[in-house]
Amino acid sequence: MPEGLEVELYRRAAGAALGRPIARIDLPVPAYVRGGHDPVEISTVLVGDAFTAARRRGKLLLLDAAAGVLGLRFGMTGRLIVDGHAAIERLEYASDRDDPSWDRLVVTFGDGGALRLRDQRRLGSVELDPDEDALGADVFAVDGSDLGRILSRSSRPLKARLLDQSQLAGLGNLLVDEILWRASLDPTRPAGSLNAVERRRLLRHLRATLEELLARGGSHTGDLHEQRHPGGRCPRDGAPLTSRRVGGRTTYACTYHQRAQD
Repeated sequence: MPEGLEVELYRRAAGAALGRPIARIDLPVPAYVRGGHDPVEISTVLVGDAFTAARRRGKLLLLDAAAGVLGLRFGMTGRLIVDGHAAIERLEYASDRDDPSWDRLVVTFGDGGALRLRDQRRLGSVELDPDEDALGADVFAVDGSDLGRILSRSSRPLKARLLDQSQLAGLGNLLVDEILWRASLDPTRPAGSLNAVERRRLLRHLRATLEELLARGGSHTGDLHEQRHPGGRCPRDGAPLTSRRVGGRTTYACTYHQRAQD
C-alpha cells in the first residue's frame, strides 16, 4: 500500500512529467475529486499550463504548476504511471490485475504522453491546491526536536501517534511496525513515556529503515514482513509475535524484545 516511501518513488517518477504542456485532464469519477472543486474546474485551471516541480509531503504527491498545485493521494491501491511506465509494478494487498478502467486521473500532454493515477479501490483522491499545512513534519525530514514535540505529553499509544498524519506525515502500518520492531519498542506504550535515549533510538531506526526499504523498493520489503501473520515468529530471536489492534490497525510485535515495560 502506498506509504510515504512509495510516494517518494512516485515523486521521482513524476519528474518525467515536468515541463510538458497539459493538453487534457480526465477525471472520470467526480467523487474522486476532493476539496470543493470538480473535474471541470481542475481542467480549466491546468489545461494549457505545465507542471514545473514534483514534491511530496508525507503520503501526498504535489505537482506544481503556475496556475495551481495538483495534489494526489493514493489510498491503499493507487499507483502512478507516466508514459506507460509504472513507478511501482504491484502494491501489497492490491490486485495482480492492471486494468486501465481503474484510471481515476489522466493528464494527457501535448506530445501525446500521459500521467495516470490508477486506483483499483478508489480510496485515493485528487485535489486542487490542497492544504499542505494540515500535515505534520515530513517523515524524511523529521529531526530529534520534531520527534520530541510529537511524542512528548501524548498519552496515545506510540504506534497510534506515529500514524497520526497531522503530527508526522508519511508513515503507514507496515513501516511503523518495522521501525518499532527494529527499535525494540512496544507499540502500545504511551508515546510520552519514551525517555531521551529511547527517542534517539527510535529516530535512528526510523531513518535507517526508510533508507534501507527505499533502496529495496517498498514498505513491504521489511525484515518483519514475512512473519506478519497468525503464528508468525520474530525474525530476530524466534519469539512468538503478537497480533493486536493499535490505533485501529492490525499490529505485529515481538513478545520478547518488544515486551511492555514493567
